[in-house]
Amino acid sequence: MSNPETVTFYMEPELCQSAQAGKHNFIGKLADVMTRAGMDVQYALFGPRGAPEVQGWSMSHIKTPPDARGLCFRRAYHYPFWQIEKSAERWAWDVAQAPFIPDPAEATEAARFYSFWKIRLFGDAPQQGTRDGMVYVPLQGKLLDHRPFQICSPIEMVEHCLSHTSGTVIATLHPGERYGKAEVAALTALERAHKRLTVQAGGMADLLVHCDYVVTQNSSVAFNGYFFGKPALLFRKGDFHHIAVQAELDDLAAGFEAVRRSTPNYSAYIHWYWQKNSINAGRPEAEEKIAQRLRRFGWKV
Repeated sequence: MSNPETVTFYMEPELCQSAQAGKHNFIGKLADVMTRAGMDVQYALFGPRGAPEVQGWSMSHIKTPPDARGLCFRRAYHYPFWQIEKSAERWAWDVAQAPFIPDPAEATEAARFYSFWKIRLFGDAPQQGTRDGMVYVPLQGKLLDHRPFQICSPIEMVEHCLSHTSGTVIATLHPGERYGKAEVAALTALERAHKRLTVQAGGMADLLVHCDYVVTQNSSVAFNGYFFGKPALLFRKGDFHHIAVQAELDDLAAGFEAVRRSTPNYSAYIHWYWQKNSINAGRPEAEEKIAQRLRRFGWKV
């Protein structure tokens, strides 16, 4: 580009500070791609309502971009994997729309890749996996609301889980959410009515070791469950749905039966999702993949 144009990165305080200090690997690579294309880069904090409603090139961390020239970037569940997208809605991402077709020629590499990251992320915990008749239900936010991307509210999802299972159900609270009094009251009432339901905070790795499967709207816990060989039943749209069972309100019994029998190709999927459909910031080709993603959305880099 002949005339410098400014790209503003909108971020939370800690991430902004890291980027300004040149200590964030992925943002640094993003900035390098842009500056080589003749763009100026600046870093700014989100306002109370997210990125300011201003015109111009922008990169927003996780949140919806402020205008048509903005993009969203976020970690693809674990470092060093990242996504760059037009929308903050994960079910609208390119990877969500792409078909997952395992390549038999990549089976050996996929198995190596999967084994490496399983150990890197969770140590030997996945090797201790059992199926103890317990269903793990990681909750997210807005427990009483039925949002457009969901087939029912989270609290209704827990009720459906109790109706279609006979063993222990453990629902966990999201560490980043602040639950209101009505939400807490609804969970407490369910716990009192169903002695086999436990609501707790934390314990993800241990629960993934012992559960039969994961039931959630689209929590990242289900993605982590793939490293433990645990299938997922999703009650809504997401970006890692390809090997999960999709719950349908008109036949929930079929969904619960399907997830109990599900044995997807976890290694092929993790390799496909991360190595082929995400940006691995630890790889030498990361900057070229960043440039490809920016060009995908019309940026001249």
